[in-house]
Amino acid sequence: MEAKLWHDMFVLGLPFIEKMVRPVVIYGFLIIGLRLAGKRQLAQLNPFDLVVLMTLANTVQNAIIGDDTTLTGGIIGAGTLLVVNYAVVRFLYSHRKIDHLIEGRPDVLIEEGHLQRERLKKELVTLEELRAAAHRQGFNSLDEVERAVLEPGGTLSFIRKGPAPEDVRHRELLHRLEEMSNALARIEAQTRGSET
Repeated sequence: MEAKLWHDMFVLGLPFIEKMVRPVVIYGFLIIGLRLAGKRQLAQLNPFDLVVLMTLANTVQNAIIGDDTTLTGGIIGAGTLLVVNYAVVRFLYSHRKIDHLIEGRPDVLIEEGHLQRERLKKELVTLEELRAAAHRQGFNSLDEVERAVLEPGGTLSFIRKGPAPEDVRHRELLHRLEEMSNALARIEAQTRGSET
């Protein structure tokens, strides 16, 4: 009984090379598929996108491990994915043109305070999603946004029109502190002058 347990946990049901090739093929397929699906799929998930990604992970699981359910097989599959991903990231780091081809380029959704509706439509980002993302980053409305960019990784970056409210408040506080410091200096000067 104990020998069977150890056998079932560690003896591969598939050839070792097949356990390495399967994750590499699925990795390549998912990179291409997610790239074609657009940047939105990567970070701006609505409930439908989340369901698709979860089912996608479950669907490709068997393609990666096959009929093999051993720990050894899972470790080989996961290890292969990690090694392939590390190698791809290192390769793309030094080959920026290929990286831009795979990841894509940033897409400007708001330029000089004006919505780029065609780009929103192209990236399948709704106005409500854009507003919600801006709100999460501290903007009360899109009227405060000078520029919004959908990055290749799927994140939205916003640049505020004019100085941020925190910056204005900070400058006001510094100005008041300087006024108080000057007033104290004048009082000290008057006090010294009256002592002499």
